[in-house]
Amino acid sequence: MSVLRIGIVGAGIMGRGNALSLSGRTDAGITAVTSRSADSAGRLADEIAERGAARPTIHPDLDALLADDAVDAVVLTTPDDLHGEMMVRAAEAGKHILVEKPMTTSVAEADAAVKAIRENDVIAMCLFNHRWVPAYAQAYELLADLGEAAVAYARKDDTIFVPTEMLSWAERTTCAWFLSSHDIDLVSWLLRDQVRRVYATARWGKLRSLGIDTPDAIQIQAEYSRGAVATFESAWIYPNTFPTTVDSYVSVIADNGVVQLDRQKESVVVARPEGYSYPRNMLQRVMHGIPSGAYADAIAHWVDCCRTGRQPLITIESSRDVTAVLEAAHLSIETRQPVEVA
Repeated sequence: MSVLRIGIVGAGIMGRGNALSLSGRTDAGITAVTSRSADSAGRLADEIAERGAARPTIHPDLDALLADDAVDAVVLTTPDDLHGEMMVRAAEAGKHILVEKPMTTSVAEADAAVKAIRENDVIAMCLFNHRWVPAYAQAYELLADLGEAAVAYARKDDTIFVPTEMLSWAERTTCAWFLSSHDIDLVSWLLRDQVRRVYATARWGKLRSLGIDTPDAIQIQAEYSRGAVATFESAWIYPNTFPTTVDSYVSVIADNGVVQLDRQKESVVVARPEGYSYPRNMLQRVMHGIPSGAYADAIAHWVDCCRTGRQPLITIESSRDVTAVLEAAHLSIETRQPVEVA
């Protein structure tokens, strides 16, 4: 396969982010777009054309896009709860798959997707792009020499802009599905281990008062199979005056050392009359006109795997396990009991 022909499913923020990361590549091109909103699909197609590529075909729905012979692979950027069925349909159509995190919001859907992907021999990857952040990749190597992990802590908190303005579907997900999914994949990778049991608690209040029925914050206590314990914190009610949309921090304490990763500041500080901020640049940036950063690097890895047949660094089975941890955590919130991970 000389050029991977890609269909984008969903034309919101993440659809546009994926399209930007793919723009300018010589080994991949966007040939089709579909979205619930025809206007959004049209605007995305126009943006792609404005970057110098051929304007992609706009399809009315996923079925039409999957039937397009000019599509080899799909990028699924729809709301969290729609991923599962779409992955099955894409795999059965013989299309390679890149899906935004979380892979699915139920283990049953994740298992069905894994089965369809393996039976139809397509390449699939969940876009847990944090594994391509240089500091996290370096931490993975450093932890190999620090002995067994003992304690881990991962915080990913958002400003209230995210559930109230950025997402129109916040009440269909939770801050843990949206945020901690990244951290569960990352910490499990750093620890080279799997979560076996969780106990989770949640707080409702602020967002419910605004008419959005989803928790303000969730904490997950996780036990790993080799004995390490971890806390995963997520919240999305920070005030919008916070200098970054996301507050992200990870630490791992091992028998022979500690690794700490603080991504609140990413080397740039900007002060303007209206406020003080730390612009993000590790995940997505455009450098000298070329999309770069961990997001683009992760997508480039997936493109290469689709073209060569190699399996991705992030296996679809490991992403299924992230879903299993989060499903167990939400059951724990309901029952107020520890829950074994499926």
